[in-house]
Amino acid sequence: MILGQLLDKLITTGELRVIDHVGHQRNFKGQKPGPTVTIRLSDKATERRLFFNPMLELGEAYMHGKIQVEDGDLYDFLELAQMNLGWGTGNHWLQSLLSGWRKMRRRISQHNPVGRAQNNVAHHYDLSDTLYDLFLDNDRQYSCAYFMSKNDSLEQAQDHKKRHLAAKLMLEPGQKILDIGSGWGGLSLYLARISGADVTGVTLSTEQHKVSEERTKSEGLSDSVRFRLRDYRSETTKYDRIISVGMFEHVGVYHYREFFEKVKNLLDDDGVALLHTIGRADGPGSTNPWLAKYIFPGGYTPALSEILPVIEKVGLYVTDIEILHLHYAETLKAWRRRFNVNRDKILKVYDEQFYRMWEFYLAGSEAAFRFGGQVNFQIQLTKKQGVVPFTRNYIQAWEDANTGPTTMAAK
Repeated sequence: MILGQLLDKLITTGELRVIDHVGHQRNFKGQKPGPTVTIRLSDKATERRLFFNPMLELGEAYMHGKIQVEDGDLYDFLELAQMNLGWGTGNHWLQSLLSGWRKMRRRISQHNPVGRAQNNVAHHYDLSDTLYDLFLDNDRQYSCAYFMSKNDSLEQAQDHKKRHLAAKLMLEPGQKILDIGSGWGGLSLYLARISGADVTGVTLSTEQHKVSEERTKSEGLSDSVRFRLRDYRSETTKYDRIISVGMFEHVGVYHYREFFEKVKNLLDDDGVALLHTIGRADGPGSTNPWLAKYIFPGGYTPALSEILPVIEKVGLYVTDIEILHLHYAETLKAWRRRFNVNRDKILKVYDEQFYRMWEFYLAGSEAAFRFGGQVNFQIQLTKKQGVVPFTRNYIQAWEDANTGPTTMAAK
């Protein structure tokens, strides 16, 4: 088994049992305790491709049913993989080696001008409404939730997230707010309801735009909330507050300066901007090739060392940074469980290959946030000193004064 030469070196935690296409089983057991998982490979070609291009072939093989998990489930397998490959395991050299050539191609893969950016967004976000209804919360928040306790429901944690973001924006009635990458409208509508502010959301997804407008009308907020199907780079209005949640991952490294310059130009002199993005704790890297090909074309999660120098050059003040660790792992766990429970309903909309593709995406993402150096950043920005309070006490005070659910269903 050619793949065995690689697995012999990689498995240092837990045990992986591999059954090849003729039924022969090999066990790869690490020195450290961990889960035991058994997988079966359907043919020799799959084994060969896994050896030469594991980061791409693993997901493709699972999508096409060429890998079956027989002892445990898919998450157990990907958890075991990340426990042996993730940041700090000692085997991170393999990912670094495989990502070296991908870094050289980043300028091409992350070139996201206006037209291409919209196509990339459509690939992921213009899917069936039914799909997202079957695994997201009832407000359709498709970003990291904020768990005050691991016993929180997904709905509670997403409410906590919106409240936490709003507190950092220091909202007041009558303010003009821009929501860059407004999704299905939940955050924009929340900000308007909780503060009486005037909110404009921009998105490149036609499906998200349609749902957002429907929600605005149904909630009677058309006078204070509007959604534009446009690129944020086309905005010209000045705003008191600017927020972007779960969109920066689609900007691309070589467009960061363009992004922050636009934020600075659109932000009022006394304004506050807030960026919420997935990030990497292990330094600059490259997007997993399977994820880039099938789930998020043009996407990339940045390291702080890639974000902060650009902010400095643009001339914005960083007034607060918060790192959310494991919150997204818990969010993805909730999404994955809902997705799996609704398997039969999803298969009425999409085929088995699509289901296995998204199952791999959700399970792999959760494992990456638990073991692979993935975190979330919340970065608060201003154009001058003295805009935000002297201490961070105002955040908790605002949240305490605005408790209680404010979520309304997405449809």
